Parts: sequence; C-alpha cells; structure tokens
Amino acid sequence: MMDWKKNLYILTASIFIVMAAMTMIVPFLPLYLQELGVTDPAKVSTWAGLIFGINFFSAFLVSPFWGRLADRRGRRLMVLRSGFGMALVMILMGFATGPWSLFFFRLLNGTISGFNPASIALISTNTPKEYVGRALGILQAGAVAGSICGPLFGGVMAEIIGFRMIFNITGVAIAVAALTVLFFVKEEFTPPENEEKTSTRQDFKTIASIQPIPYIYAIIFVIQFGLVGINPLVSLFVEDLSGGMNSAFFAGLAVSSMGFANMLASPKLGKLSDSKGPQYVLFGALIGAAVFSIPQAFVTGLWQLIIMRFFTGLCLGGLLPAANTLIRRLAPEGMESRTYGFSNSFLFLGNMLGPMVGGLIAGITGIRSLFLLSALLLFTGVIIMKKRVVPQLKNTQ
Repeated sequence: MMDWKKNLYILTASIFIVMAAMTMIVPFLPLYLQELGVTDPAKVSTWAGLIFGINFFSAFLVSPFWGRLADRRGRRLMVLRSGFGMALVMILMGFATGPWSLFFFRLLNGTISGFNPASIALISTNTPKEYVGRALGILQAGAVAGSICGPLFGGVMAEIIGFRMIFNITGVAIAVAALTVLFFVKEEFTPPENEEKTSTRQDFKTIASIQPIPYIYAIIFVIQFGLVGINPLVSLFVEDLSGGMNSAFFAGLAVSSMGFANMLASPKLGKLSDSKGPQYVLFGALIGAAVFSIPQAFVTGLWQLIIMRFFTGLCLGGLLPAANTLIRRLAPEGMESRTYGFSNSFLFLGNMLGPMVGGLIAGITGIRSLFLLSALLLFTGVIIMKKRVVPQLKNTQ
C-alpha cells in the first residue's frame, strides 16, 4: 500500500480515538465542577462556559505559531507534539483541586492542542493533489465518528468509574493514538534551507495576498459560527418540543443525527471535490446547509427537527473538507502549514464566539431565531463564494 494511503488510514483511526477521548468529558464537566466544590448553579454555568471557551481561545492564539513550526520542522512532529502533550494535560485534569486549576489545564490544553489540524496538514501535503479531497473527507469522517461516540462513552463510564478516572483513561487513549502515529506514520518532508525568518504578521500578509484565501477563511469562520453556535442550545429546544419527556435522549439524538450524516457524506463529497472541483462542492453544500436551516425555526415536532438536522449534516460533510482542499491548492509552497494555521485560528474563533453570541441572541429573541441567523450567515457565505471565490479561481486556472 502506498505511504499516503497508510498514513490516511492510520491517522483516521488515531483521530477517531483522540476525538472520542476529548469529547468524553463533555457530558459531565458541569458535574465535575460540582465535585470540585462549585455548588451554586449560576456559578457552575459560568465556570463551565469559561472552561469550555478558554480552550478555543488559547488554540485560536497559538495556531499560526504551530503552523510556522510545522513548515520548518515537519507536520508529523506537530501531530506527535499535540498528541503527547494533550495526553499529559488530560491526566493532570483528573488531579484538579478546584475550578481555577481546571481552568488552567484547559488553557494549557488549548495551547498545545492541534492533533486534528496537524493531521489535516500532514495528509494534504503528503497526498497526491488529485486525491486530497477524498482523503480529507475520510479524515473528517473519522473525527466526526469519534465526536459522536465520545460523549456516549463518557456518560456511561462516568456512572461506573467516576469523573477523575475518565481523565486518566482519556489521557492514555490519546497517548496510544500518538504512539501509533510515532511508529507507523511516515512523512516526506525536506526542511527549508536558509529560510528568511518572518513574523506572524508578515506571514499572514503574504498568505492573505493570495486570492481568494482570505474569503475562504471568512467562510470557515461563518460555517463554525453559524452551525456550532446553535449546538449548545439544541438540548433546550428539544426539551421545549418534547415537553420535557426524555429530553436528554432526544437532544443526543438530534446532535448525533447531524454528526452521523456528516460522517456518511464527508468521504463521498470529498471524492466529488477531486472530480468536479472543491469550490463547487463548497458552494453547493453552503446552499444546502442554509436551505435546511430555515425550516428548523418553524418545526412543530421533534422528529421534524431531527430530520432537518440530518439533512443539514449531509451538507456539513462537504463544507470543511472542500474548504481545506482549496487551501491546500492555493497555499504558497513551503507555507502550507502556516496557511492551515491561520485557517484554524478562524475556525477556533468561530467555535468560541458562536455559542457565546448564540446564547445572547437566544436570550433576547428565542432559540428559533438562531436557525434563521444561521441560514443568513450561510447565505452570506454563498454570496462570497459566488462573487469572490469561484470567479477568482477561474482566473487563476
């Protein structure tokens, strides 16, 4: 088997393990805070929001730095750095003594994280260009599958072995994934010779001068802000639709249906990107996601919501893989990881701001308005694609 295929399958399995391990803590983090001595419900909510958000904030800040280091030292090294670093921090979280120590460990975790982005950079730079879309689609399917299974495993295990032990198991699982990459993943990488040292600002100016990369960054932010911003509030909407009957189960089903559809569609839409062009897949997927977001604001039954979330997930499967494929094709030679590093910063910024702004808007206008806001943002992405990205790509071909 060719090395790029071996790398793809091994990294897909490793990302599945890492994403499952990282998302295991999601269901019980507020409960863990209570165990750490935070008993007031308002303070639990505040601390939970801060501890979730600080991970994305620190990742947003450092992604360009890790991208620059990857271009100089290799992408495989960044996967290993992230894997072993997160394994250690996750184990330390199990020894937290209070909310501040847990906050610090989450801050540290975001600073050294990047297993998934580094894997994307490694696969995209070591895969023949005609197969990059398919490879990134398969990689995303592994990540989504892990994020679906993780909360389920974490919820079950928390009941059996307790909260602190899960952090140890999570750390060991991530270490196993990193060891797998260490022994079985190969990278073709030649360190640059006599490369001029540049600042992060200079790197961004160089990359942003290549059109239409800045517009693709904006679309990635819109995708994360518009779609991720709704996810934390889905459980509340489900509770309203179900009348409080089995709301936790149905909330999980609503979120999982979107993730399951994403997992199914990613490899197929990635293959379509290779044959038809990633810009057209991204354009069509944005239209689909926007269209299916609108009916969710007007559903009257739970199953209507679940079905619409499933169709939105099918479209989601073509968004980030296609955007990452475009970035690979446009990135200047020798700056591929830095180009992905800035892309990841926009992604993490959307992850961080989406839930915060979504919560504020839902408090003022209601949860249903978020689906309309999501559709509006995604249609904005459609306009950017039509007016800026697609025409400029035609001019460069």
